[in-house]
Parts: sequence; structure tokens; C-alpha cells
Amino acid sequence: MADDQDGVREAFRMVLDAQPDMRVVAEAADGRSALDQARLLRPDVVLADIRMPVLDGLELTRALAGPGAADPVRVIVVTTFDLDEYVHTALREGACGYLLKRSGPTLLVEAVRAAMSGDTLISPQITVRLLRTLMPPAPPPSAAAPLSGRELEVVRLVARGLTNGEIASELFISAGTVKNHLANIQRKLGVANRVGIAAWAWSTGQAPR
Repeated sequence: MADDQDGVREAFRMVLDAQPDMRVVAEAADGRSALDQARLLRPDVVLADIRMPVLDGLELTRALAGPGAADPVRVIVVTTFDLDEYVHTALREGACGYLLKRSGPTLLVEAVRAAMSGDTLISPQITVRLLRTLMPPAPPPSAAAPLSGRELEVVRLVARGLTNGEIASELFISAGTVKNHLANIQRKLGVANRVGIAAWAWSTGQAPR
């Protein structure tokens, strides 16, 4: 965890260490220390604030996860700032998540698990605004592999920024069933993650306005 506020690091540690499958292995109060520790310890995921001394979170993300990183590390940006410029830069530089600190502990845990499964999670508060401008138009699914009615329901909820757990509650299905639907949707649309799914929804008029 890299954040220059002791209280934030303490709160995040309490949330993550309480999970049976997670453990915080190091903390850093500035980006340079975070970079050094990440290269030494090779954590599965790095949580990085944006505004930090010495090296900011966007530079840290570029160094650890960007196109030039020799041995990339998963980085989730966790910040108070929802500026489009920061979001776009973080994702371009390889971040596999962008969370607002006010999003709460449940989403923090989900973001770490999403990163570990190769997915990208963005705070619902900014997802809709982001997807309208960030992603290029996506083609509709081929006639050979159309989306089912249930899959379209999942797509629309993803485009609203709902997490897997929220989608499961909304549709009265299990979180595992949601994951299966997402995998099928990604295969049919030819996209890599839920961001691509939501972008397709916006570009084809499937997303709620």
C-alpha cells in the first residue's frame, strides 16, 4: 500500500488483513519507497494513491505496470480525485483498477480480487462518465453468437457501474452465475474485461441513459 496518510494505510490494512485470502506485505508513505519495495517483494497487487511525495501514483503505476515495465505488477489506483485526466492516465499506464477512497471497504476488496483474476474495476461513481469518452466504439456481437436476454441484462447493469455482487442481488442470482455470464459475454463480444463490455453497451445504445 502506498499512501502518504498514515490513517488511510491503517484503515486499508484493517480491511485487507481481515480477508482470509489477503495479507498486506508492506506500506509506503511515498512513491519511491513503494517502487523499491514492490520491486523487492513482488506483491500480487499494489494499491497506490495519486498525490504522494517524491514519486506520484501515476509515475509509480507507469514504472510498475506500464508498457515499458519488464516484469509488470498489478496496480490499483485508490484516490480522492475523480478527475478524468487522472483516470485516463492511470488506465493508459497499466492500472487494473481506479477506486475513489469514499467507495468503501467492500469495493476495495472486490477490486483486489478483480485484479487477481485479470479484470479491471472502476468506482461506479465515475464509470458511466468515463465510458462515454474513454473507450472506442465496439462492434455488435456476431449473428453466430448473439447475447441472450439474461446476458443483455447483465451488460446493462455492468454499464451502470454495478459490481458482481450488486448485479447478483439485482437479478436474484449467485455471484458465481454473474461471473459465468460475464465470461460468456466477453467471449461473444471479443472484449477483455467488464470495461470493454460497458463500452460496447454505450456504443450500441444498450446502456441506460
